[in-house]
Amino acid sequence: MALPVEPPVAPMLAKAVKGMPPQDGSLFYEPKWDGFRCIVFRDGDEIYLGSRNERPFTRYFPELVEAVKKELPERCVVDGEIVIVQGDALDFDSLQQRIHPAASRVKLLSEQIPASFVAFDLLALGSDNLMDQPFAARRARLEEVLGDASGSVRLTPVTRDDKVAGEWFDMFEGAGLDGIVVKPGDLPYAPDKRVMFKVKHERTADCVVAGYREHKSGPVVGSLLLGLYSADGRLHHVGVAASFPMKRRAELVEELAPYRMDDLSEHPWGAWAEFAAGGSDGQRLPGAVSRWNAKKDLSFIPLRPELVIEVAYDHMEGDRFRHTAQFRRWREDRTPSSCTYEQLERPVRYDLGEILAPGR
Repeated sequence: MALPVEPPVAPMLAKAVKGMPPQDGSLFYEPKWDGFRCIVFRDGDEIYLGSRNERPFTRYFPELVEAVKKELPERCVVDGEIVIVQGDALDFDSLQQRIHPAASRVKLLSEQIPASFVAFDLLALGSDNLMDQPFAARRARLEEVLGDASGSVRLTPVTRDDKVAGEWFDMFEGAGLDGIVVKPGDLPYAPDKRVMFKVKHERTADCVVAGYREHKSGPVVGSLLLGLYSADGRLHHVGVAASFPMKRRAELVEELAPYRMDDLSEHPWGAWAEFAAGGSDGQRLPGAVSRWNAKKDLSFIPLRPELVIEVAYDHMEGDRFRHTAQFRRWREDRTPSSCTYEQLERPVRYDLGEILAPGR
């Protein structure tokens, strides 16, 4: 490649804030997409799809390589998000399936669950390096080249109205979006810097603590494994709570010791080894092999499912928390059996096609 900006480039990031920042005359508001962050580099027929960790996505999304050739300018560098749309909403579970080592599987999935690319920044066009230009100028150039995009490459909508952004924050969640990203218009592109802002949903849920994993630094608690009961009485693994100071991690080992179980077969998740081998009869269990790190130890220390904690979370992906939940408090007043999916708030469905309509 001979582009003015060459791979790898670490994407510019956002820091979380509470509440929508009010318009100060310079801000742009965009939907926050829930997919794989990706910077696309195109130099003619040479295409490179760079991930957030600067490793290539190229081999996993052959259909996007072809779409980029058809739908992006001949020479450009575009920041955006790889997503998969199922029905009228994003489907992150299907997107995770696309990271597979077997070429035959990659080809099959590219046909069965094809991905799309949502563009939201322009780092280079032709021979021009745009990274030092303000975001307002980069966005204007991006609209010039993608304003009518309607194929597998789309342009994210943007508004300068903070009230409209507030409406998007509420409405778009039903299509699987993750919140709002706020960008100062005078902002140059700053790789790997948290210089933008993100506003995300926060809700709370009461969950059963059914085990923990040890921290990578030693025999202290790394993360608490959280469970919720489904209508048929099965306890499903829905995520983890992991944000504890190191001193607190050591204290938790002693506090949880009376609840430890020596015989995993008597635990609700005793079949996790079977799940790792590919069979769980539809129950969400915590022992699967990590798609991102095959060497990662996902074994856990089982606890009697008698403790309940309240956690904060942003949103669900299917039947689990999309991101790590945040510990709020112990709930001695709640019984484990009361920790069901029924307590969770479900966003109203919203048609993703309305969000990605050209010219929005």
